Amino acid sequence: MPLILPGNVATALGGAYEVANSCRFNDNDSAYMHKTCGTATLNTKFTISLWAKRGHISDSDENYIIWSGADVNNTVSLRFRADNKFHFYAAISGSDVINYKTTRLFRDPSAWYHIVAAVDTTQGTAGNRVKIYINGTQETAFDDSDNPNEDTAFSIMSSNTFQVGRRHDNTSSYLDCYLAEVVFIDGTAYAASDFGEFDEDSPTIWKPKDVSGLTFGTNGFYLDFEDSGNLGNDANGGTDLTEVNLAATDQSTDTCTNNFATLNPLSAQTTSSQAFTEGNLVVTSSAGSGNLRQYNSTIAAATGKWYCEVKVVEVGGDAPGLGIIDPSKFVYNSHIAGSNSGYCYLYGGNKQYNGSSASYGDSWTTNDIIGIAMDLTNSKLYFSKNGTFQNSGDPTSGSTGTGSAYDIVSGVFYTFGGSNHDASTDPVYSWNFGSPSFTISSGNADANGYGNFEYAVPSGYYALNSKNLAEFG
Repeated sequence: MPLILPGNVATALGGAYEVANSCRFNDNDSAYMHKTCGTATLNTKFTISLWAKRGHISDSDENYIIWSGADVNNTVSLRFRADNKFHFYAAISGSDVINYKTTRLFRDPSAWYHIVAAVDTTQGTAGNRVKIYINGTQETAFDDSDNPNEDTAFSIMSSNTFQVGRRHDNTSSYLDCYLAEVVFIDGTAYAASDFGEFDEDSPTIWKPKDVSGLTFGTNGFYLDFEDSGNLGNDANGGTDLTEVNLAATDQSTDTCTNNFATLNPLSAQTTSSQAFTEGNLVVTSSAGSGNLRQYNSTIAAATGKWYCEVKVVEVGGDAPGLGIIDPSKFVYNSHIAGSNSGYCYLYGGNKQYNGSSASYGDSWTTNDIIGIAMDLTNSKLYFSKNGTFQNSGDPTSGSTGTGSAYDIVSGVFYTFGGSNHDASTDPVYSWNFGSPSFTISSGNADANGYGNFEYAVPSGYYALNSKNLAEFG
């Protein structure tokens, strides 16, 4: 069975409505979208629905998902607070009219969350005027839960700027997150069941459904992110949102129906010496401190055959290594292969396990792409440099293991991962588990059609995502 770390993410099931793309918002890029709304269909009712997978997890950064209004005194917003609680807020003329802050935290970077915020101020019962749903279930535990007065009119949803990905007056409050299926409904308060449903065979799994039949209203829009050249395209046919600091490479196939592995920022939260960016696909270690730093992927597997690539943006450091690790033995301040917990390919050309290195292949450096083929069916491990498997390795040789770097311990869950030991230059590595944050010049998918890799995926190997895990994990 697959293991997903640190949280449990539902595997997408066959036959369901499929979401093809998401958009990767990187706060370091100051990326966002915006449009100007016209006169609202109805100022007393609206709904916001979206799927979100968090990127950088911080106890100091505000992550604004939605912000609409004229200024901070007249606004509607949805955000992940710095304390990692979800917050739905609205103010009119400087007075709070909606203030819903969840008690529970949302800090799992491996999880896709479906969030629905529905408002209907015509309701006579105050508690029915604002409803928040997370993954299909109405949220009931809040630190704050202030409701608007009956028939409150949100003029801020009319003739004002609607933004996705930032708070307009605070340049530090940008979103670091994947978003999918972003829907704004003007004039109707919909329930979560209008945007998703529980799977009939696995009733704990919440999955999206087609929203094209909903009534969107004058200002409503639907972002499906399927046009990489126009990520702000309104798939409902209305006025598109204008993109700022977003590029075609910010379109991702990591979605709420096929969840891809990323790097796990929570494994390094004990220190600030590593930064995870671009949707937790790029890791940068701070130079000069002389400390070992280890990191790994969010998804682990104990069976099947899995492939990923790593672009060396800046080799940096001293004795960097790329490979696989048993997450149950993960130690942040150690080398990935410094003990019997992991195996790696060192930048000087050697391989390493349990602190012992041996001659293996070619050295690698900045701008090289390292492939990692992990055969957990036959307990073999292979590495390639720029498409050529080292030591005349043949990942398709099965139990023979021609040219394999190691016969790895079987029956163990492994994640992909790496480590660095800093010198004078920051090591920077961009990982590609199938939905890269950098441009691919050729484009290669696995046999199931998943992934976008620079070099051919060995036959029988697959991108590490939830759909492939359901079949092979």
